Amino acid sequence: MSLRDRVATPQTDPGPSRDDSLVAVYRSKLLEEIDLAEMSSLTAADRRVRLERVLGHIISREGPVQSTSERAQLIRRVVDEALGLGVLEPLLADASITEIMVNGPDSIFVERAGRVEQLPLRFASNDQLMQTIERIVSTVNRRVDESNPMVDARLPTGERVNVIIPPLALTGPTLTIRRFPRAYTLHELIGLGSLDEHMLLLLSAFVRARFNIIVSGGTGSGKTTLLNALSGLLPAHERIITIEDSAELQLQQDHVIRLESRPPNVEGKGQITIRDLVRNSLRMRPDRIIVGEVRGGETLDMLQAMSTGHDGSLATVHANTAEDALMRLQTLGSMSEVQIPFEALKDQINSAVDVVVQLARHADGSRKIAEIVLLVSHGREQFRIAPVTRFIPRQAASSADRRVHGYFEHLPLPRPVADRLYVAGEPVPQGFGVAQAIDVLNTREAIG
Repeated sequence: MSLRDRVATPQTDPGPSRDDSLVAVYRSKLLEEIDLAEMSSLTAADRRVRLERVLGHIISREGPVQSTSERAQLIRRVVDEALGLGVLEPLLADASITEIMVNGPDSIFVERAGRVEQLPLRFASNDQLMQTIERIVSTVNRRVDESNPMVDARLPTGERVNVIIPPLALTGPTLTIRRFPRAYTLHELIGLGSLDEHMLLLLSAFVRARFNIIVSGGTGSGKTTLLNALSGLLPAHERIITIEDSAELQLQQDHVIRLESRPPNVEGKGQITIRDLVRNSLRMRPDRIIVGEVRGGETLDMLQAMSTGHDGSLATVHANTAEDALMRLQTLGSMSEVQIPFEALKDQINSAVDVVVQLARHADGSRKIAEIVLLVSHGREQFRIAPVTRFIPRQAASSADRRVHGYFEHLPLPRPVADRLYVAGEPVPQGFGVAQAIDVLNTREAIG
């Protein structure tokens, strides 16, 4: 029994509707009438125009009798099935959707403006969903079957895709598509309430003064969006190397080298990890290194690069607080095959990391910088951080107001940090004072 036959069970396959049957019928008629060799020589836009024209003639000739809107919808659905990803095509064309989640053929959810909603859309069957999944993974020379039931891939247009199918997914074939994030500037993020003008000046000064910055946050908190915005502050003349699992960063500078990891092929060979790319980037004479996310042994290589001449680099890490981010870096660094005492990793982190920018996603779907902290500990001592700005929530005017309200509080910079800014030609940003000693700051200790 084939995989499609096995997953298309009566319990999870409600059967095709009349509209689904029409789509299947006219898709077959369309494929009978077109010249596949001729179609292959056309551009994607021309192929769609040609198919719509041919299908319009077929429907005019053979029926059914439909209104203009019903006819246009049928043509779009049939052409989407023939060329694209079927019911997912209009979702991919909707710029307001940031994530598409298919939990089986009759359960499709999307995320808009940070909120998840279910759509009244469905695939005709498990078989049709599997065809769509196979079409997606085949574009990147991957396959999904019983021997390889989990696949991570990236569409040619940049969307990140995860697939998991039975027997691992008990509810049926599951597809998750994360949209390629739009490149926001820091000024646009101010308009969205993610930060304020004073924080923009502070982050700009940190980037220009070549502070090493870690952007931390949970899933969907906006780490890549902020990292991309921060990259816009990098000088145009510098050589920048970006390293990612799935290429999402959209740097505008001219001298940018984009590196992307590669999973193993169907024989389990040819894998290139983030760590391989970080090590190779050190031989490429980078001025700055940007790692989309550190999640394993490459963390140690990144920390060593930050503390040995590649200052001004940026990276992201998954963590819920700034303290958690530092301890997670310590844990990830220990995953390297290099035998280094766990306590010695504190020295690496204290030497390498200057700033942690912690992001949070709130109940109303908004993303904000929860706090910006400076790492003020040294050597192998416990991590100590000094917050310099933080978001203070406040109660809404009424219980019906579901939006998150609050303000950003700004605190003094440690004198050594202010001095480092002065040496780099950066004045202390407006809105921030200077503390004369670290022990007068509001510091916190993270027990590592």
